[in-house]
Amino acid sequence: MRILTLGGGTVGRWIADMLCRRRHSVTLIDSDPEIVRSINSELDVRAIEGNASQSTVLFSADVLSADLCLAVTGDDEVNIVAASMAKALGARRAIARVYAPAFRDLSTFDYQRHFQIDSLLSLEQLSASELARAIRNPDAIPLEHFARGQLQVYEMDVAAGSAAAGKKLMELQLPPSVRVGSLAREGRMWIASGADETRAGDRVSLVGMPDAVSVARQIFGGEKRRRKQSKVMIAGGGETGYHLAGLLGREDFRTVLLEQDAKRCEQLAKLLPDVTVVHANANRRSVLEDEGGGTVDYFVGCTGNDENNIMAGVEARELGASRVMCVVGRPDYANVVGKLGIDLAVSERDVVARQILGFLNEGAIISQSKLPNGSIGVYELEILEGSAVTQASLANLPLAGRCLIAAIQRDGFVRVPTASDVLEVNDIIVALIDLSDADEVLSLFHSD
Repeated sequence: MRILTLGGGTVGRWIADMLCRRRHSVTLIDSDPEIVRSINSELDVRAIEGNASQSTVLFSADVLSADLCLAVTGDDEVNIVAASMAKALGARRAIARVYAPAFRDLSTFDYQRHFQIDSLLSLEQLSASELARAIRNPDAIPLEHFARGQLQVYEMDVAAGSAAAGKKLMELQLPPSVRVGSLAREGRMWIASGADETRAGDRVSLVGMPDAVSVARQIFGGEKRRRKQSKVMIAGGGETGYHLAGLLGREDFRTVLLEQDAKRCEQLAKLLPDVTVVHANANRRSVLEDEGGGTVDYFVGCTGNDENNIMAGVEARELGASRVMCVVGRPDYANVVGKLGIDLAVSERDVVARQILGFLNEGAIISQSKLPNGSIGVYELEILEGSAVTQASLANLPLAGRCLIAAIQRDGFVRVPTASDVLEVNDIIVALIDLSDADEVLSLFHSD
């Protein structure tokens, strides 16, 4: 595929090198002549000097034939403008990297929709999502970066004596804006269908709008038994720590966040009212002892500094933390962290690599990923003119047990579909697909 990368800094250069090694044709634009000269001499990449947000420069990089444009400069505004221009000038897909949370906050302004960009990627958000999944359940459906982050995924066990136990899903009075995404029983997970009967002890994933998911939980959870809260301590209140704390619900987690910048603490306390924000240096053993670092179920180091994350994690492990995780950017640290007692090291590079590789698709597929169990794929699909899925309602399409449409994005709004919904051209959907039937199911989404 032909990839246009805008920005030759640390991230842009690494992405270009990774894609080049996978035999993609890569063109890179950067305004620094030294960076351009270095990339041209060291990588099998065509590097061009220029401003990525100028149309003449984009034309010289052959934006018209680009399958994917990745705007990853160090400036959020340049990335958004450049990706928008690339899309308008002919690139099939355009993605912009953003750092500031405001650009992903749909409550104020929808930048992605306004600028017609396929996706806004935040390395910090992706890293936080990876950590949150590891804390909640590594096999959970990763929808945080799909459906504009508006859907909630909640996994729970079916309680004995609950309204759902022993009944088929089609018999349950679930809210219209929630779906059962998957069922897991005796080590096997599959896509749920209305004919499936739930049993006590089954693990179900509820997908939907937050309020509706809360109602559905009562149907599967039986009597009001409070689930034991897990204790989580987060070292570092930067963007990764902030996103992680926000992703962990207050019902299941008691979260403490340590941050040494006083002004940042004040901001976090307002943004995260359910999180205990402590003004303290997480790299001091005495601080971890005083704040209960040795009694937590999960300790996460995401201070923005690899060495500080590792040292804080080692101290927490020695104090008695059950599981220790940290964000580690340097590839040469990968073999070290496990030997130091750290259970999971999340690399921003690895996370963003998986995300970008998921966008290298043709036809209706925008992006795809696979659940750790290996049997279910999560697809983001664009509904094309002439595709078979536009010819009937969801109930009348041959999808039961093989594909579940978890969300529809139409005119900038995301909702959970009902059986009577008919997909329309230009809709964006999130679908769970049984990988053994993937080819047959995906053929329904391709245009004639």
